Amino acid sequence: MKNFLYAFVSGIFLAAAWPTYGFPLLLFFAFVPLLFVEFKLRNFSKRLTGWKVFGLAYLSFFIWNLTTTYWLYFSTAFGGAFAVIVNSLLMALVFMLYHVVAKRTGFGAAATFLVSIWMVFEKLHLEWEFSWPWLNLGNAFSEYHNWVQWYEYTGTFGGTLWVWLVNIAVFKAVILYREYKDKAVIYRGIFKTAILILLPLGISWIILANYEAEGEKLEVVILQPNIDPYTEKYNINDTRIGELLLDLAQEKTTDNTRLLVAPETVFADGTVLPDFERSEAAFFSRQLLKRYPNINFLSGISFYERFSDPNKVREQSNYLGPNDWYDDYNSAFMMNRTDSTQLYHKSKLVVGVENFPYQDVLKPILGDVMIDLGGTVAMKTTQEERSVFEMENGKAAAAAPIICYESVYGDYVTGYIRNGAGFLSIITNDAWWGDTQGHKQHLSYAKLRAIETRKDIVRSANTGISAFIDQKGNIVKSLGYEKQGSIKSEILVNNKQTFYVQYGDYLARIAQFLALFVFLFAMVKYRRTR
Repeated sequence: MKNFLYAFVSGIFLAAAWPTYGFPLLLFFAFVPLLFVEFKLRNFSKRLTGWKVFGLAYLSFFIWNLTTTYWLYFSTAFGGAFAVIVNSLLMALVFMLYHVVAKRTGFGAAATFLVSIWMVFEKLHLEWEFSWPWLNLGNAFSEYHNWVQWYEYTGTFGGTLWVWLVNIAVFKAVILYREYKDKAVIYRGIFKTAILILLPLGISWIILANYEAEGEKLEVVILQPNIDPYTEKYNINDTRIGELLLDLAQEKTTDNTRLLVAPETVFADGTVLPDFERSEAAFFSRQLLKRYPNINFLSGISFYERFSDPNKVREQSNYLGPNDWYDDYNSAFMMNRTDSTQLYHKSKLVVGVENFPYQDVLKPILGDVMIDLGGTVAMKTTQEERSVFEMENGKAAAAAPIICYESVYGDYVTGYIRNGAGFLSIITNDAWWGDTQGHKQHLSYAKLRAIETRKDIVRSANTGISAFIDQKGNIVKSLGYEKQGSIKSEILVNNKQTFYVQYGDYLARIAQFLALFVFLFAMVKYRRTR
């Protein structure tokens, strides 16, 4: 019974540390009860230790996943259940793998493996088709972003490493005291833990105190139409949307405004891609440009292209019938006084609703069931490169047209910066989950992208929360959830590239090497011992 209590406490601590309601200091101790249970089972239990460890780890991680991402249920019960159950399973498997290695090595090698394999797991969640990096540990500091100003050097993997180093230091002190009953062990453990927590905090505050925002000023207006995606969005035609955007733009736009931003798929009728110039979206964009000739208009739109040529079929194309396919796009466009329209097609897709992962294997099993974590219900077609939108206002800097879920991927966002983006624009529709932690966490994570890249962020959300975020991760101005309107502010644009922008998730790449090395070492050593 004590083992279940320990596992339960770990789960509660992990959940209570999470944004936007939690306190991340708890995260530094959250894994200790679970690590202690694993240690007891490994050393003092002889039967089914692996399954016991797996079951207790699953309990901890299930509590964590359920408490922090329950809001997925409001989009679809199946999607919410799938995400919570499967992600908890994957985390438990990672912890069980640590148990296997710990049985065959010493404390140092096992601890190194645990930190490394967890980072490998998080990196996998950033790359594979079942991508779900929402609970990557480094995200936990998004509401306390002044603690992690050094993310401009490490990205969120620096936060993951920080969390695990402190947990392991505390765990080591616990098991040493349990063995020797010497209070000096506790005092040394407290001292080491304090250093491990306070040193990164001190570095962050030094960076914060000395950081000066860079760039040229740019006046921006964000539009928030507040259209319910379940009852209104796909029942309101693009003509009415265009008229609403014209009205919203009139509230704040001035002669000094250089950028006007509307949210993801605000033009939702489904515009034929080759016919965009004759669409309602293009018409109302030109109306905006007539009223405000100095602006650049950036907006989300739904595109599709139907075709019968088999040579045009891609892996993501949707089949309608014999010689009949279509490509479906969740896109962004920018229009200004230049003749050409700039386009970008969303490329980090929401599992299930925009991307059916591993179709060849899963579709015969699941049929057409969609996970539906928040979007529309067709396979989306993507593009490989990170496009940037050039501003027609005499500035060299360009906009990064980040669409919704893409803003959770730190290394992915750096691709826009390397391609010349001088600030980040995030267009999103967070209404699928209602007024829950979902949209609050999504906004909160955006602060980390600002720190990693040292770029201002312009965030337009259909139902909120729209916001301006500065280069230190502070929300400068926002418009609340379920409010219709517009907000205006000046941002800074620059062409600076941080260490993290240049080198990306290098900590995860190092972790991949270490995890493989320790695992092979453990297996070879175990065979030799036998």
